[in-house]
Amino acid sequence: MRIRIAFFVFLISTLPLKGEEPREFTLSLADEIAESGLADYILPRFALKTGRRATIVIDGADARLEAAEGEPPIMARGDDVYALVLEGENEAARRFADWLGSEIGQNTLAAFQPADGVAFGPPPEVSVRTAVKIEGDADLGREVAEAHCARCHRIAPEMRGMTLGSTPSFAALKTLPDWSERFSAFYALNPHPSFLLVEGISPPFDPSRPPPIVPVEVTPEEVEALLAYVAGVAAADLGAAIESR
Repeated sequence: MRIRIAFFVFLISTLPLKGEEPREFTLSLADEIAESGLADYILPRFALKTGRRATIVIDGADARLEAAEGEPPIMARGDDVYALVLEGENEAARRFADWLGSEIGQNTLAAFQPADGVAFGPPPEVSVRTAVKIEGDADLGREVAEAHCARCHRIAPEMRGMTLGSTPSFAALKTLPDWSERFSAFYALNPHPSFLLVEGISPPFDPSRPPPIVPVEVTPEEVEALLAYVAGVAAADLGAAIESR
């Protein structure tokens, strides 16, 4: 009897509360979108902004990103246009649709550079978006960088101490044209997922592959703050371009 009661309590505790908005949804992709790597780029950024996560599936998805055949297009790649089709009433999927069609979502989409083929962008009837303003507490971002990033990176020119020689400094990373995209979703870029979690966004560590170092957990606000701090770091002067002779 005691076991039955415990199981009932566990079952009730795992059910979503009435009226609570789901924080996860399933998403299917057209083959060419899946192969491009676009989802690996935009989904962590969507999760950071909204706290909602997507799981990629093949069938029975809450949302389908596919060729726009009679549906209003949400993005394009060359001559191909795509729509996001919602199935059912999953509010997390609807939140993704709103985000992808927003200024921030369209800018994120346009910032992705696939390894092969042309870039994605807004559909023909959507105007070009303006740059996204970086928000966050830069002072808090400095504290986050000192507490966690400084074990590997040189986070400021005046910094002294032990770092990994193979990792670039923040100032060097600032010279890259996509530095803001890299820092806004650094937790999804290797090697960070092996030891770092963003609260409420990152999936749990794989029990069969425990973190190689003491794990780090940060909040979405701390990620935003880190981006704000890096925005104020001066780009390194790397000198003239190397010329081969």
